[in-house]
Amino acid sequence: MTEPHPLLAYFTDAAHGHFPPCDGGVTVLPPLSGGLEASVAFTGHAVIATALDTAELLALRPDGFGASLAPDFLRHLAGTEGTIGVTDATLTARGVGGTPRLAELGDEAHDHPRVRHARELRTDIKVYGDERGLITLADGLAGRHELSIELHAPHHGSHGHGRGLLADALTLVPAGEPLFAAVSPGNARSLRAFLACEFTPIGSEVILRPQRLAEH
Repeated sequence: MTEPHPLLAYFTDAAHGHFPPCDGGVTVLPPLSGGLEASVAFTGHAVIATALDTAELLALRPDGFGASLAPDFLRHLAGTEGTIGVTDATLTARGVGGTPRLAELGDEAHDHPRVRHARELRTDIKVYGDERGLITLADGLAGRHELSIELHAPHHGSHGHGRGLLADALTLVPAGEPLFAAVSPGNARSLRAFLACEFTPIGSEVILRPQRLAEH
């Protein structure tokens, strides 16, 4: 059985209220599978999963107070030809279990743009939904159990569908099990829906796909 990536323990600990020290420091971990890397910011501490040499990385002076997500630092981390994802807020909630309130969708749902995007970063993807929209549950960053949501085109009377769909999605996860989501802070409507459904912010993150060989 493959050992979990050490970054997973940081997410799981944070979901239980245990965070890295608020010391401005940086923890460097090995890169993720699939050619991905990540820079994750908790309060006062950064955790970076990368193949870059640790001494070279620290010479760039990232810190736990925001510099680990600075554009110039992320570009160096990704290399000149690498790709840098958006900066997302990292949120977590607990599953509620019970009778699932959403049905798993068939193969046709897996061609949805939201699902195709999920396949670029996640594995073991399952899709659920109804007339309001769809939910994906998958193994995401560092193997954490991760959720994403996509509402169908809004229409009259659709206010609150996002919150209702998220609340129903929590029934798909065993009671007490941590569930994670990455939400763009600029998507204020989505962020408000997650917060209303008792998702708690624990940090922020950027996923990268470096291409350093192109520099040599």
